[in-house]
Amino acid sequence: MGSSPFLIIAIDGGAASGKSSTSRALAERFNLLHVDTGSFYRHITAELLRRGVSHTDSATLQATLAQLNFSTQLDGRSARMLIDGQPAGDEIRGEQVTSHVSHYAAIPDVRRALLGYQRGQVDVAREHRFAGLVMEGRDIGSVIFPDATLRFFLHADPAERAKRRAAEGRADSIATRDQLDSSRKTAPLVCPPGAIDIDSTHLTLEQVVEKMSALIAEKLR
Repeated sequence: MGSSPFLIIAIDGGAASGKSSTSRALAERFNLLHVDTGSFYRHITAELLRRGVSHTDSATLQATLAQLNFSTQLDGRSARMLIDGQPAGDEIRGEQVTSHVSHYAAIPDVRRALLGYQRGQVDVAREHRFAGLVMEGRDIGSVIFPDATLRFFLHADPAERAKRRAAEGRADSIATRDQLDSSRKTAPLVCPPGAIDIDSTHLTLEQVVEKMSALIAEKLR
């Protein structure tokens, strides 16, 4: 019997499309490292705001990014990014970061600063003997891992996604973030050619997980 292949599962989609809950469930089921790249962009946004670096100040932004050191700490099955050895705090899910993150994420220098780090999570997963990784974000299947074992794109009706955010007790301008993420020139939010498109509007989390799990199990066979 040959050993099982190292899995790389890419899950893209807009805010509140179900990426995080689905990714965590798959990580548990298949012994995968869960990587939430949205939290990386939120963390770097919080750090830049803390330092008073505007997304419109290109020179200061570039200089600041060059000074930042990224590393990874495991939190159960999830990869937690550290900036200069410090983990993110609760503020990355707050209104200020939420209202700014799409602006910073649209900047090519910011995306370049995180590209190698995100791809390097494969090494973290191997080092800690995971069977692979499941990475969620907005450009995973199109830019970070275009040759992933499986690439999924989750979407749902904006009204349904807004309702999900409200149920979480979080404020999020779904339509505004969709427009910013989809229209940026660098790594826009798109369903990559060949990715498996899943509309989760009328599906439960369990149904989405089962759909993906069946396809992952096929790859393992």
